[in-house]
Amino acid sequence: MQLGVVFPQTEIGSDPDHIRAYALAVEDAGYDHLLAYDHVLGANRDRVGGFNGVYDHESMFHEPFVLFGYLAAITNRLELVTGIIILPQRQTALVAKQAAAIDVLSRGRLRLGIGVGWNAVEYEALGQDFHSRGRRIEEQITLLRRLWTEPLFSFKGEFDQIDDAGLNPLPEKLIPIWFGGMSPVVLDRLGRLADGWFPQYRLPSELANGLEQIFESAVNAGRDPQSIGVEARISIAGRDLDESVTEAHQWIENGVSHLSVNTMGGNLSNVEEHILLIQRFKETFDKSL
Repeated sequence: MQLGVVFPQTEIGSDPDHIRAYALAVEDAGYDHLLAYDHVLGANRDRVGGFNGVYDHESMFHEPFVLFGYLAAITNRLELVTGIIILPQRQTALVAKQAAAIDVLSRGRLRLGIGVGWNAVEYEALGQDFHSRGRRIEEQITLLRRLWTEPLFSFKGEFDQIDDAGLNPLPEKLIPIWFGGMSPVVLDRLGRLADGWFPQYRLPSELANGLEQIFESAVNAGRDPQSIGVEARISIAGRDLDESVTEAHQWIENGVSHLSVNTMGGNLSNVEEHILLIQRFKETFDKSL
């Protein structure tokens, strides 16, 4: 089981020294990976037509690929994970190029989590169709994997076209593609196409519900369902550490291969408090093994 942290993007601020200190503390504490969310724009809740999304224009998000370029130079072994990049609102070839660059500069440490997202305001601003995002992401997955492995090729799909071109440099490996999402159509897509899954269940005991559909889809597609990783996420801010560790073990017992701890949402006032909490959790977790 791999243990990581959720980068506290909405609370860490924009000081590069604070981001550096946090990333180094994560690595020094012995965590395996760092996971970052993705939002390009935040909407105004008072805009015409209203807005009731989880995040708005007051929520800070560092762009994951730029952030990971910075962290690739600072860290030595942390896996860098997008959880998730909202793929259909981005240009496919550009995502492939950015991901390949991060993988090269980090010496193969990128894991690309993707999803369709929920924010129509972002789609509009980025010039993409919100309503075709499910169809588009399936085509994009095929195209990403070809871009990462074939120096030259031609492709003509519903949404993208490439005429005898390719990336250079190619990534060190075929970058793993993990999915976020919980709907039946996403779970079916996961079983057919994904290397892993970020479930959003509240309770570890609920995990079997999604895994059953994913495994069925994988078997029908001729894939080994056991090859699909699963990463759960637990919030540890404002909680008893022993209680958090107990929940971590419950997720492990229910079949996750990866686990991330989230320190946001607990009224921590500075980066030092985020660092102290992840350090204390890791020490407590290690003692429980």
